[in-house]
Amino acid sequence: MDADTPTPVHLDNVLDGLARNPALPAPLIRRMFARQHGWGLVAKRPDLTESMIDEIVATDDHWLLHSLALNDRLPDRFRILLAAHPDEGIRSALAGRAATAPRRMFELLIDDPESKVRESLAQNRGTPPDLRARLAADPDPAVRAALAKHWTQAPEAVRRTLLTDPEATVRAAACATTSPHHPHPVPPADLLPALLADPVTRAGAVIHAALDAETLRRLADDPDGDVRAELARHPDLPPSVREALAVDPALNVRVKVFARPDTPEQTRARIHASVHELAPAADDPDLDPDADEETVVQCLLNAFAPTELRILRLPWVTADPLPHVDSPYVGFRASAAGSKDLPADAVARLLHDEEQSVRLTMASTAPHLVDHATAESIERRYRRRDKFTFWWDKEQVLTFPQETLRRFATDPEPRLRSLAPRDPELPPELAEQLAADPEDRVRRVVAPHPNLPLPSLHRLLADSSEHVAEAAAASPFLPLGSMERLLTRAGL
Repeated sequence: MDADTPTPVHLDNVLDGLARNPALPAPLIRRMFARQHGWGLVAKRPDLTESMIDEIVATDDHWLLHSLALNDRLPDRFRILLAAHPDEGIRSALAGRAATAPRRMFELLIDDPESKVRESLAQNRGTPPDLRARLAADPDPAVRAALAKHWTQAPEAVRRTLLTDPEATVRAAACATTSPHHPHPVPPADLLPALLADPVTRAGAVIHAALDAETLRRLADDPDGDVRAELARHPDLPPSVREALAVDPALNVRVKVFARPDTPEQTRARIHASVHELAPAADDPDLDPDADEETVVQCLLNAFAPTELRILRLPWVTADPLPHVDSPYVGFRASAAGSKDLPADAVARLLHDEEQSVRLTMASTAPHLVDHATAESIERRYRRRDKFTFWWDKEQVLTFPQETLRRFATDPEPRLRSLAPRDPELPPELAEQLAADPEDRVRRVVAPHPNLPLPSLHRLLADSSEHVAEAAAASPFLPLGSMERLLTRAGL
């Protein structure tokens, strides 16, 4: 390595950055095919030519081919070729991601001898419906359960087959309340009695049940907290049962009552107070180490209940937001902040709410109503406190004028300094200053800036932070000579 290109501390990360560098020329892309580490990232590039793909296939390297199978730009002939590859991991990757693949590829994989491949097909929305339906009779219950979980809008004949499957895991998946895909279908009416009688499908069927006196009694007394929680959501729940569930020993059941539109405010307040008072710590030292799985799960649900209250997003509140703008409950204010029909004064109050999730939701709902001073306040106060607000880092919701971004470059708050590189014309001296920032997140975001002086970019290749070094290597402004020297340093 010459003096212009320091030796990287994290060479593997630098090579990862080069693998996705949009300016990496074809000869250097080809040199990366010989890399033995890095999960084959270079094979995910969208600019691979067919001759390059032929070279990758010829290597028969597992990770290169696995990444190639995940490449959304892969031409059809290579999909069909990989469908016959002897490595089940490669076929499984192909089956799970190829939404636009030719039918021939799916036909080759639908009867694959490895259940993991068929399971990937079951989860893939791009699988042709007639072929996907065949998986409802797959010999492996795991495949049928994956189909039930991920194809909630399957034709009724398929859903009937899955809801009446002999395996409990399949029936449970077919009637679950936790599927990631919405909307969840309504079970056929004639199957409801059996679904309510079956312990593994009961919770999923509750919301669709007709609550006659006997059914209501059985469900309210069910030992399964999930069943009682679903009963607490039922639109036809009588007030007397609602009040009984408001003091249920399972706190997640109380949360469901809290979230109902017909719950009296006094009851709601009591639930809110009791959840915060009774919720144990997630690592409760008093929990019996020999407790059964059901007890442990319920303890975790109880520990999560206060967070569940905070992250509630209630469509009925969003539909009628004004009464809830000043609610004492965070979830209600955040739900109100999701409305696009709020008057300006209500928007202003929510943009200055004491709770971060409320401020961010309102700013995301109405970014055009956020003035620059408020936008700066929101960004200045932002903290990565939990996974429920991480999305803010991924979305550039708020915009700032050029002069503000340049002022941010020297702000004492690292969060604001990290916003400065959003100015595409950031002066080189400010970019250079940010590249020497003590905070690695600031150095990382300035690494690909077009006005970053080359000596600073080279120094970032040898940064102590692997994320900064990778970002520097991914910069499209890295000179060709530097790219070549890095590959030579790696023996490629």
